[in-house]
Amino acid sequence: MKVTEDGIKHRKLRREGYLQKVPAEQGGYAEACAPSRITENNVANAYSSTDRLLEKILDKDNMNLAYKRVKSNKGAGGIDGMGVDELLPYLKENGQQLIQQIRDGKYRPNPVRRVEIPKEERGKVRKLGIPTVVDR
Repeated sequence: MKVTEDGIKHRKLRREGYLQKVPAEQGGYAEACAPSRITENNVANAYSSTDRLLEKILDKDNMNLAYKRVKSNKGAGGIDGMGVDELLPYLKENGQQLIQQIRDGKYRPNPVRRVEIPKEERGKVRKLGIPTVVDR
């Protein structure tokens, strides 16, 4: 096992004693680390690092910045039909509930609306997924 800078032990992925080949890397060997097992020694480290990240994401300043970016992009609405102009009143009414669902791990994003965008080539289209305004 290899101890990284953060003190967490990792082990290289092996099959029958040899490093696994990864076809996407054109004959290279996988150097990815397998997920470490949670033991008595590193339980606190595993939870504290994800909690800090989630708190940074849900920070009031970060959420306001995200709202401003969605508002400035003026994108189309998703499958729920809510426009960008309707987002602020919705967040004022349901923002705390939304944040609590995310913290509890109960939030599930809505399905993405699929539209076809014409390409420059004649008759060709590409598919584009449009998430709901809240999910953005």
